[in-house]
Amino acid sequence: QVQLTESGGGLVQAGESLRLSCSASKRTSSNNAMAWFRQASGKEREFVAAISWNGGNQVFADSVKGRFTIARNYGSSTMYLQMNNLTSEDTAIYYCAVSRKSLASRGTEDYPYWGQGTQVTVSS
Repeated sequence: QVQLTESGGGLVQAGESLRLSCSASKRTSSNNAMAWFRQASGKEREFVAAISWNGGNQVFADSVKGRFTIARNYGSSTMYLQMNNLTSEDTAIYYCAVSRKSLASRGTEDYPYWGQGTQVTVSS
């Protein structure tokens, strides 16, 4: 069983930045893609960004493209999400997930392992 722990959430003002981190408990996740999803209050969980096992393949939601970057250390089970120029629309609980695949993908069905989430609140 892979356990995931997110950190780095908080309260910021519009235009500011935050960096989220996700650590996985088992090294097996280093061979798997990882991703960030988010869920705003009253809305469904949505895809944010994903990165392949070696970092070479990255996918972003259109809503964050150009503002967010995703990274992981090669062979590592730790992943990061750098969020710049935040807006109130980015307010949500952010979840880290590990895929059953090695390449990045957008569908929640590809991710059997999930963290508990970290709250990001952007005030306007």
